Amino acid sequence: MVATDLATSKRAIEICHGLAGWYPSVGVHPHDCGDFDAATVEALRDLAAEASVRAIGETGLDFYREHQPPALQECAFRAHCRLAAELELPVIVHQRDSLHDVERVLAEELGPAGGVMHSFTGPPESVGRFVDLGLHISISGIVTFKRADELRETAAAIPPGRLLIETDAPYLAPTPMRGRRNEPAYLPHTAAVVAAIRNVSVSSLYATTTQNARELFRCAPLP
Repeated sequence: MVATDLATSKRAIEICHGLAGWYPSVGVHPHDCGDFDAATVEALRDLAAEASVRAIGETGLDFYREHQPPALQECAFRAHCRLAAELELPVIVHQRDSLHDVERVLAEELGPAGGVMHSFTGPPESVGRFVDLGLHISISGIVTFKRADELRETAAAIPPGRLLIETDAPYLAPTPMRGRRNEPAYLPHTAAVVAAIRNVSVSSLYATTTQNARELFRCAPLP
Protein backbone atom coordinates (compact mmCIF):
# COMPACT_ATOMS: atom_id res chain seq x y z
CA MET A 1 0.00 0.00 0.00
CA VAL A 2 1.83 3.04 -1.31
CA ALA A 3 1.80 6.31 0.61
CA THR A 4 1.97 9.84 -0.81
CA ASP A 5 2.46 12.01 2.30
CA LEU A 6 2.90 11.69 6.06
CA ALA A 7 -0.83 11.27 6.70
CA THR A 8 -1.24 8.46 4.17
CA SER A 9 1.98 6.88 5.40
CA LYS A 10 0.49 6.63 8.89
CA ARG A 11 -2.83 5.42 7.49
CA ALA A 12 -1.16 2.76 5.33
CA ILE A 13 0.57 1.36 8.39
CA GLU A 14 -2.72 1.31 10.29
CA ILE A 15 -4.60 -0.45 7.49
CA CYS A 16 -1.93 -3.08 6.89
CA HIS A 17 -1.51 -3.91 10.56
CA GLY A 18 -2.32 -7.56 11.16
CA LEU A 19 -3.38 -8.27 7.56
CA ALA A 20 -1.40 -11.13 6.02
CA GLY A 21 0.15 -10.14 2.71
CA TRP A 22 -0.45 -6.40 3.21
CA TYR A 23 2.60 -4.12 3.52
CA PRO A 24 2.86 -0.31 3.64
CA SER A 25 5.36 2.16 2.22
CA VAL A 26 6.12 5.57 3.71
CA GLY A 27 6.96 8.63 1.66
CA VAL A 28 6.00 12.00 0.21
CA HIS A 29 4.98 12.28 -3.45
CA PRO A 30 6.65 15.04 -5.50
CA HIS A 31 3.24 16.74 -5.83
CA ASP A 32 3.09 17.02 -2.03
CA CYS A 33 6.67 17.97 -1.12
CA GLY A 34 6.10 21.71 -0.66
CA ASP A 35 6.77 21.53 3.07
CA PHE A 36 9.42 18.82 2.88
CA ASP A 37 12.30 19.46 5.29
CA ALA A 38 14.59 17.74 7.78
CA ALA A 39 11.66 17.23 10.15
CA THR A 40 9.82 15.37 7.39
CA VAL A 41 12.78 13.02 6.97
CA GLU A 42 12.80 12.34 10.72
CA ALA A 43 9.05 11.66 10.66
CA LEU A 44 9.53 9.20 7.78
CA ARG A 45 12.42 7.54 9.61
CA ASP A 46 10.22 7.06 12.68
CA LEU A 47 7.37 5.66 10.58
CA ALA A 48 9.72 3.29 8.76
CA ALA A 49 10.71 1.79 12.09
CA GLU A 50 7.39 -0.09 11.98
CA ALA A 51 8.31 -3.68 11.10
CA SER A 52 5.67 -4.00 8.38
CA VAL A 53 7.08 -1.13 6.26
CA ARG A 54 8.69 -2.52 3.12
CA ALA A 55 9.57 0.53 1.01
CA ILE A 56 10.25 4.27 0.93
CA GLY A 57 8.03 6.28 -1.39
CA GLU A 58 6.29 7.20 -3.50
CA THR A 59 8.96 9.72 -4.38
CA GLY A 60 10.54 11.01 -7.56
CA LEU A 61 10.20 13.90 -10.00
CA ASP A 62 7.15 15.17 -11.87
CA PHE A 63 7.86 17.99 -14.31
CA TYR A 64 4.59 17.55 -16.23
CA ARG A 65 2.34 19.43 -13.81
CA GLU A 66 5.09 20.94 -11.63
CA HIS A 67 2.95 21.28 -8.52
CA GLN A 68 6.27 21.95 -6.76
CA PRO A 69 9.49 23.60 -8.02
CA PRO A 70 11.90 21.13 -9.67
CA ALA A 71 14.73 21.98 -7.27
CA LEU A 72 12.54 21.24 -4.26
CA GLN A 73 11.35 17.99 -5.81
CA GLU A 74 14.93 16.90 -6.39
CA CYS A 75 15.92 17.74 -2.83
CA ALA A 76 13.05 15.62 -1.47
CA PHE A 77 13.82 12.80 -3.92
CA ARG A 78 17.45 12.67 -2.85
CA ALA A 79 16.43 12.65 0.81
CA HIS A 80 14.10 9.71 0.19
CA CYS A 81 16.83 7.77 -1.61
CA ARG A 82 19.32 8.42 1.17
CA LEU A 83 16.83 7.32 3.82
CA ALA A 84 16.05 4.18 1.83
CA ALA A 85 19.77 3.41 1.55
CA GLU A 86 20.26 3.99 5.28
CA LEU A 87 17.37 1.68 6.17
CA GLU A 88 18.16 -0.85 3.42
CA LEU A 89 14.68 -0.50 1.93
CA PRO A 90 13.74 -0.26 -1.75
CA VAL A 91 12.48 3.04 -3.10
CA ILE A 92 9.26 3.47 -5.13
CA VAL A 93 9.97 5.98 -7.92
CA HIS A 94 7.51 8.23 -9.75
CA GLN A 95 8.64 9.99 -12.90
CA ARG A 96 6.84 12.11 -15.45
CA ASP A 97 8.59 14.26 -18.04
CA SER A 98 11.72 13.79 -15.93
CA LEU A 99 13.30 10.52 -17.05
CA HIS A 100 16.83 11.86 -17.52
CA ASP A 101 16.83 13.70 -14.18
CA VAL A 102 15.39 10.71 -12.32
CA GLU A 103 18.11 8.50 -13.81
CA ARG A 104 20.78 11.03 -12.80
CA VAL A 105 19.61 11.21 -9.18
CA LEU A 106 19.24 7.44 -8.87
CA ALA A 107 22.73 6.89 -10.27
CA GLU A 108 24.06 9.10 -7.47
CA GLU A 109 21.79 8.13 -4.58
CA LEU A 110 20.17 4.69 -4.97
CA GLY A 111 20.97 2.28 -2.16
CA PRO A 112 21.72 -1.45 -2.27
CA ALA A 113 18.07 -2.47 -1.80
CA GLY A 114 17.22 -1.02 -5.22
CA GLY A 115 13.65 -0.11 -5.96
CA VAL A 116 10.99 0.08 -8.64
CA MET A 117 10.22 2.49 -11.44
CA HIS A 118 6.49 2.56 -10.86
CA SER A 119 3.93 2.88 -13.67
CA PHE A 120 6.86 3.13 -16.04
CA THR A 121 6.34 4.82 -19.41
CA GLY A 122 9.91 5.20 -20.63
CA PRO A 123 11.03 4.00 -24.07
CA PRO A 124 12.39 0.47 -24.60
CA GLU A 125 15.99 1.68 -24.82
CA SER A 126 15.77 3.12 -21.28
CA VAL A 127 14.93 -0.21 -19.64
CA GLY A 128 18.48 -1.51 -19.51
CA ARG A 129 19.81 1.65 -17.90
CA PHE A 130 17.40 1.44 -14.97
CA VAL A 131 17.87 -2.31 -14.61
CA ASP A 132 21.62 -1.74 -14.48
CA LEU A 133 21.08 0.73 -11.64
CA GLY A 134 19.37 -2.03 -9.66
CA LEU A 135 15.71 -1.23 -10.30
CA HIS A 136 12.64 -3.23 -11.16
CA ILE A 137 10.25 -1.92 -13.83
CA SER A 138 6.52 -1.90 -13.13
CA ILE A 139 3.85 -1.73 -15.84
CA SER A 140 0.38 -0.31 -15.18
CA GLY A 141 -2.90 -0.23 -17.10
CA ILE A 142 -1.45 2.30 -19.55
CA VAL A 143 -0.04 -0.68 -21.46
CA THR A 144 -3.61 -1.60 -22.50
CA PHE A 145 -4.37 1.81 -24.04
CA LYS A 146 -4.84 1.97 -27.80
CA ARG A 147 -1.99 4.42 -28.44
CA ALA A 148 0.53 2.79 -26.07
CA ASP A 149 2.52 0.94 -28.75
CA GLU A 150 5.88 2.15 -27.48
CA LEU A 151 5.05 1.11 -23.92
CA ARG A 152 4.13 -2.35 -25.18
CA GLU A 153 7.61 -2.53 -26.70
CA THR A 154 9.01 -1.45 -23.34
CA ALA A 155 7.03 -4.16 -21.54
CA ALA A 156 8.52 -6.74 -23.89
CA ALA A 157 12.07 -5.51 -23.19
CA ILE A 158 12.05 -5.88 -19.38
CA PRO A 159 14.11 -8.84 -18.12
CA PRO A 160 11.84 -11.46 -16.51
CA GLY A 161 13.50 -11.08 -13.12
CA ARG A 162 12.82 -7.33 -13.01
CA LEU A 163 9.23 -7.22 -14.25
CA LEU A 164 6.31 -6.08 -12.06
CA ILE A 165 2.70 -5.16 -12.82
CA GLU A 166 0.49 -2.78 -10.83
CA THR A 167 -2.76 -0.88 -10.67
CA ASP A 168 -1.68 2.65 -9.63
CA ALA A 169 -5.20 2.68 -8.20
CA PRO A 170 -7.35 4.70 -8.15
CA TYR A 171 -5.83 5.96 -11.42
CA LEU A 172 -5.12 4.45 -14.85
CA ALA A 173 -7.85 1.83 -15.04
CA PRO A 174 -7.00 -0.50 -17.93
CA THR A 175 -9.01 -1.03 -21.08
CA PRO A 176 -11.92 -1.98 -21.00
CA MET A 177 -12.41 -0.26 -17.61
CA ARG A 178 -11.04 3.16 -18.61
CA GLY A 179 -12.85 6.03 -16.97
CA ARG A 180 -13.69 4.08 -13.84
CA ARG A 181 -11.95 4.23 -10.50
CA ASN A 182 -9.16 1.68 -10.78
CA GLU A 183 -8.92 -1.18 -8.29
CA PRO A 184 -6.99 -4.46 -7.88
CA ALA A 185 -9.82 -6.46 -9.44
CA TYR A 186 -8.91 -4.90 -12.80
CA LEU A 187 -5.28 -6.06 -12.76
CA PRO A 188 -6.02 -9.18 -14.86
CA HIS A 189 -6.71 -6.91 -17.85
CA THR A 190 -3.19 -5.49 -17.58
CA ALA A 191 -1.72 -8.92 -16.97
CA ALA A 192 -3.38 -10.37 -20.07
CA VAL A 193 -1.85 -7.70 -22.32
CA VAL A 194 1.61 -8.00 -20.80
CA ALA A 195 1.51 -11.80 -21.05
CA ALA A 196 0.50 -11.63 -24.71
CA ILE A 197 3.27 -9.12 -25.47
CA ARG A 198 5.85 -11.38 -23.87
CA ASN A 199 4.39 -14.58 -25.38
CA VAL A 200 3.89 -16.27 -22.00
CA SER A 201 0.82 -17.58 -20.23
CA VAL A 202 -1.00 -15.37 -17.76
CA SER A 203 -0.36 -17.93 -15.02
CA SER A 204 3.36 -17.81 -15.79
CA LEU A 205 3.33 -14.02 -15.70
CA TYR A 206 1.56 -14.07 -12.32
CA ALA A 207 4.16 -16.47 -10.93
CA THR A 208 7.04 -14.34 -12.19
CA THR A 209 5.76 -10.97 -11.06
CA THR A 210 4.60 -12.28 -7.69
CA GLN A 211 8.01 -13.78 -6.99
CA ASN A 212 9.73 -10.58 -8.11
CA ALA A 213 7.54 -8.49 -5.80
CA ARG A 214 8.13 -10.78 -2.84
CA GLU A 215 11.88 -10.64 -3.36
CA LEU A 216 12.03 -6.88 -3.88
CA PHE A 217 9.86 -6.05 -0.87
CA ARG A 218 11.05 -9.01 1.23
CA CYS A 219 7.53 -10.31 1.76
CA ALA A 220 6.75 -13.78 3.04
CA PRO A 221 4.62 -16.07 0.85
CA LEU A 222 0.97 -16.29 1.86
CA PRO A 223 -0.08 -19.51 3.63
